[in-house]
Amino acid sequence: MEDPDLLRGRGTFIANMAVPGMAAVAFVRSPYAHARIVGIETGEAERRPGVIAVLRFEDLGVDPYHGFMVLNEAAARPPLAAGKVRFVGEAVAMVIAETEAQAQDAVESVEVSYDPLGVAADLEYAASPGAPLQFEQLGSNVVAGKAGVGDPLSGAARVIRARLENQRVAVVPMEGDAIAAIPGNGDEDGFKMTVYVSTQMPHGFARQASRILGYSRGELRVITPHVGGGFGAKAGIGAEHGAVIAAARLLGRPLRWVAGRSENMVGMPHGRGQIQWVEVGFDPDGAITGMRLRVLGDAGAYAGFGGALALGPTRNMAQGVYAIPEIRYDVAAVVTNTTPMGAFRGAGRPEAAELLERIMDIAADEMGLDPVDIRRRNLLPPFDADYTTVMGTVYDTGDYSKALDDALRAAGYEELRAEQELRRTRGDRLQLGVGVSVYVEVTAGGGGEEFGALKVHPDGSATISVGTSAHGQGHATAFAMIVSDLLGIPIDSISFVQSDTALVPRGGGTGGSRSLQVGGSAVLMATEEVLRQAKDLAASELEASADDIVVFDSGRLGVAGVPSRTLSWADLASLSQSGLEASVDFKVDGPTFPFGAHVSVVEVDVETGAVRPLRHVAVDDCGKIVNPLLVRGQQHGGIAQGMAQALWEQVVFDSDGNPLTANLADYAMPSAAEMPSFETSNTVTPTHRNPLGAKGIGESGTIGAMPAVHNAVVDAVSHLGVRHIPMPCTPQAVWAAIELAAKSGPQVPWSEPPALFDALAGPETADPEAASVDI
Repeated sequence: MEDPDLLRGRGTFIANMAVPGMAAVAFVRSPYAHARIVGIETGEAERRPGVIAVLRFEDLGVDPYHGFMVLNEAAARPPLAAGKVRFVGEAVAMVIAETEAQAQDAVESVEVSYDPLGVAADLEYAASPGAPLQFEQLGSNVVAGKAGVGDPLSGAARVIRARLENQRVAVVPMEGDAIAAIPGNGDEDGFKMTVYVSTQMPHGFARQASRILGYSRGELRVITPHVGGGFGAKAGIGAEHGAVIAAARLLGRPLRWVAGRSENMVGMPHGRGQIQWVEVGFDPDGAITGMRLRVLGDAGAYAGFGGALALGPTRNMAQGVYAIPEIRYDVAAVVTNTTPMGAFRGAGRPEAAELLERIMDIAADEMGLDPVDIRRRNLLPPFDADYTTVMGTVYDTGDYSKALDDALRAAGYEELRAEQELRRTRGDRLQLGVGVSVYVEVTAGGGGEEFGALKVHPDGSATISVGTSAHGQGHATAFAMIVSDLLGIPIDSISFVQSDTALVPRGGGTGGSRSLQVGGSAVLMATEEVLRQAKDLAASELEASADDIVVFDSGRLGVAGVPSRTLSWADLASLSQSGLEASVDFKVDGPTFPFGAHVSVVEVDVETGAVRPLRHVAVDDCGKIVNPLLVRGQQHGGIAQGMAQALWEQVVFDSDGNPLTANLADYAMPSAAEMPSFETSNTVTPTHRNPLGAKGIGESGTIGAMPAVHNAVVDAVSHLGVRHIPMPCTPQAVWAAIELAAKSGPQVPWSEPPALFDALAGPETADPEAASVDI
C-alpha cells in the first residue's frame, strides 16, 4: 500500500521539506574524546555571511537529560557539551544560518579551546581500577551491575570456556537523524511548536520532548513523515534534537538539521558492544549441566541505554532454546569515551543467541560431536503452554526441533557434509563451511498497550488510525488486510493514518518487533467492534437477528442464506446516527517468543582467509502470518544485517578515542552484491498472548543469521585446528586464526574476567529503567 509514493519519488522526507523562513543548523563537534572546555569563541563565526546565531549550552536553557531510558541518573547528557566533552563528535556549539552551506562554513570559524583529559575508549580498560573517570562523582566507570548466585559448574564432567566479543557496529540507516522545528504562537491550532522528526516513536518523542523542554500537554505536535530506516537507533530524543527545538523556540524561527553521513557514523548511537566470558558444564554424554556468564556491556559516553541491554534482553534470553538446569549471570555496564550506545536490530537478543551458539560449536569441536547432534541432545522439547526458564523468562510456545529439522532438510545438510569431507580430503584451497544456529528471541518485551481505531465513511471506504509508526515494515498493507478480511471492504478503499500526534491521540510507536502483534491486535479488535455495530444496524433494517447477519463475498451484509437482500457499507454508514467507528487500547498479555533455525554455507580461501557466502537457509517461526511477502522481506533484511556483522562490520576507535571508521570508505557496509540468495521459509506456532496469534519477525533474521554465518566460517577451517575467529571474520582475522592454529594447535580464547565482577551488588539490586528496554 505504501510503496508507490516511495517508488515514484513522492516521499516526504525532512530533507525535502520547504517551509518559508526555514534556517539551517550545523553543529561544532569535539575532536577530543575526553577534555575540559576552556572557552568557546564565536565572534568570527557570527560575522560570517548568512549566520543568524551561534549558540552554546548556556544559551539554550535546557538542563542535561536522558533522551530515552535511564541507565544511570548521574550520567545525563546536555544538548550541547557543558564543561567537558566525553566522546569525539559530541556537539559543543551550534550555528544557525540562512542556508546549510553557510552554516557549515561558519562551523569552521568557531574556536573552541580544550584541556585534554585521559581517555578510556577500550571497554575492559574503562572497567579497570585507575581508568580515567567520565563522571568523577560516581567514583567508577561502572554505571550499573548485578551479581548472580550459585555455582552452576560444580559436578560438570567437562567445562568449555571462551571469551567472546560481540563487536560494536554502526546502524547506518539510509537517512540519518533529521529534525525540523517550527515555532507557533498557540493561537490557531493550540501548538507552540510543531516538530517533524525522523523517529520510530513519535508519541514517545512528544512525551519526552515536552518533559525536557517544559511544554504542557497539547502544546507540542510531533509528525513523522517517511523515515529512511530506523533499526532501533531512532528512539527517544537525542542531544541534537533537543538543541534544535530549544534554538527554534529561542529564535522564533523554523530550523532544520539533517545529519551528514560522517555525523551519523559518530553521533547516532551504536549497537552491540559486549564482552562475554562464557563457561558451560557438560556431562559425559554432551548434555549441559550448568552455565556461568560474566558480561560487560559498553554504554559509550553518557551511559547510553544500549549498555543496559546486557542487564535486560541478553540476560533474559541467556537460556535460549536449551535445557540448562542452572545459570549464573554476572553483568556490568560501563561508560567509555566513545559514541553513546543504543539499540540495533535485535537489541540484546542477538548477543544472547551468538554466545550460546558459538559455545555449542566450540563444545562440539572439543568433544568430537557433530554440531547438530550436540544441539539435539540439549534442545527443549516442544511446548504449547507457558514455560519458565531458569532466568525467570516465561516463553509462550515453541517447537525448536521442528524448525531445526526443516532447516537441515532444506539445506541438504548430509550432502553438504559429504562435499565438505571431499574438499578436505583433496586439500582444496577453497574449503566449505556449514554453520547451524537455533534461537529463540523475545518480541513486544516491553509490554504496554497500543491504540488502534477504525472508521467507516459515508462512501463505504474506511480509515485506520494506529499508534505504531511504520518506516518500511508494511503496516498500511498488513493492517488493511486485517480490516478487509473481516469487513469485506477492498484494500484500496482503506486509508491509513499514523505518526502524527494531532491526528492519533496516543501510541507506542515501532520497536521490538511489536507492531503487528500489538498494533494489529488493536486494529483487529476495533474492526470487530465496528462489525458488531454494523450487524446490529443491518439486523434492525432487515428485521433479523444480529446473530444471523454475515458479510458476503461481495463485501455486503445480509442475512445468512439470503444474498438477494443486502446492505453495503455505505448504506450502513448512512443508517448510523453516531457513525460506524471504534477505538481500542489493546494491552498485551505478555511478550511473545519467535524462534527458528538457520543454516549458513560459506566458502573460505585457506591461503588468503577470504570468505564468500554461498547459501543461507532460514526457517523462522513468527506465529500466525498475515502477509507472507512482508514476512519474507523482514527475514531477508534481518539475515543481511546479521551476516554483515559476522563478516564485515565493526566500529573501531584508537586508544585516544578517535573513530577510525567514521565514513563508508572505512566502515565495511556491504551491498546486495556481497549477499547470496536467501532461502527462507516458516513454521507456524501461534501464540496465545494476542488475538492474532502472531509473534514478531522484524529481528529474527538477524538473531539467527549472525551465529550461523560465524559458525560456518569457523567450521570451514576447523579441521586445521581453528576453534574460534573473532567477529567480523575478515580475511585478515581468518588467515591469522589459521596461522595461529598451525603454530600452536587448537586455541579457544580465554582470559580471566575482570575483578569488578567480584564486587558487584547482589541479585536483589533493582534494575535500572533501561534494562527493560524493548526497541
